[in-house]
Amino acid sequence: MFDIRWIRDNAEAFDQALAKRGHEASSARLIALDDARRSHITRLQDAQERRNAASREIGKAKGSGDEARAQELIDEVAQIKSFIQSGEEEERKLVADLEAAMAVIPNLPHDDVPAGADEADNVLLRTHGERPVFSFNTAPKEHFELGEELDGMDFSTAAKLSGSRFVVLKGQIARLERALGQFMIDLHTTENGYTEVSPPLLVHDAPLYGTGQLPKFEEDLFKTSSDHYLIPTAEVPLTNLVAGEILAEEQLPLRVAALTYCFRSEAGSAGRDTRGMLRQHQFLKCELVSVTKPEDSLDELERLLGCAELVLQKLGLHYRVMTLCTGDMGFGARKTYDIEVWLPGQDTYREISSCSVCGDFQARRMHARYRPADAKQTVHVHTLNGSGIAVGRALIAVLENYQNGDGTITVPEVLRPYMAGLDKIG
Repeated sequence: MFDIRWIRDNAEAFDQALAKRGHEASSARLIALDDARRSHITRLQDAQERRNAASREIGKAKGSGDEARAQELIDEVAQIKSFIQSGEEEERKLVADLEAAMAVIPNLPHDDVPAGADEADNVLLRTHGERPVFSFNTAPKEHFELGEELDGMDFSTAAKLSGSRFVVLKGQIARLERALGQFMIDLHTTENGYTEVSPPLLVHDAPLYGTGQLPKFEEDLFKTSSDHYLIPTAEVPLTNLVAGEILAEEQLPLRVAALTYCFRSEAGSAGRDTRGMLRQHQFLKCELVSVTKPEDSLDELERLLGCAELVLQKLGLHYRVMTLCTGDMGFGARKTYDIEVWLPGQDTYREISSCSVCGDFQARRMHARYRPADAKQTVHVHTLNGSGIAVGRALIAVLENYQNGDGTITVPEVLRPYMAGLDKIG
């Protein structure tokens, strides 16, 4: 969400920033909607002033015995009251029209975000580690081949239970997924300074509007018959912990983390990644959210990225970090880094974490502010979010990178305490 006053004062810069994201110029349309709202408010204010003046004149007319004039003024006041009542409803409509128009416009990119149309234009920031070298001569297997051969992944039973894009995990594979999630949340709360939160998995529409999933991406959400939505990411409840709040400066930065199941309909992903666990309707993810002062948010993005990278470093996985271009960023982001882990079974990198700074975009939608210690006026906070990391994709990466020629999986050393000391699955 944007400040319409800022748009009026910076219309050209606003349209140029949207153009970098491949979005049409919108300032003229928004300003026209705001002009209509302002003009109507002026008419309402004029009517209210005239009503007050006419009401005073009624008393004077009656005092002077001019009943005809008094009745004329009474009739005028009645007409004005009728106009004001209908006018207030019209004002609410004009405000809603302006807010609806702004609600579907994506955030503006930071100046240092590379320009581009899609993922092909993303820029490599750095790589970490080396691709694994296997002792066996055959091609590395994909995760679903390994999982099925170990009787730890059952896609056919999942399809019988729930349809496509679900999996039943069993035995040590199920335990490995649980170990990964526990390892991540423990790491972030003990070493990275996050406070663990266990949020609801069902939310109303307001939190989804606050973080930008609604109204634009409703088709990607699962909605219940009670008008609740299943969370697509724990970013939604975690960020909305500060919705409608005025925080004290000393409360910032606020850093929270959650390990939750997430639910996405993947409406726009028909035909993509239909084999295996890469794109599921239900998946486990460790989410990191930060709330900061505006001047601290870019530094916080680098910190958040480092926290997510630490997970992969401790797991001994090779990965690269990409700076997303303007055309590939998410709706609410001003700048985004993607961490892409190497998957030898696919012989390619795949996204495993996305870390974004949103500026005050979400805070304006949520009405989340803080009060600087030396100021009377409140200021919108800045929000950040990142996967720390996607547990299902980490499971895929561990299976493919730690596979052995005999079909067994070596358990990464850092996970063995969570696996009762088990060092190999097979």
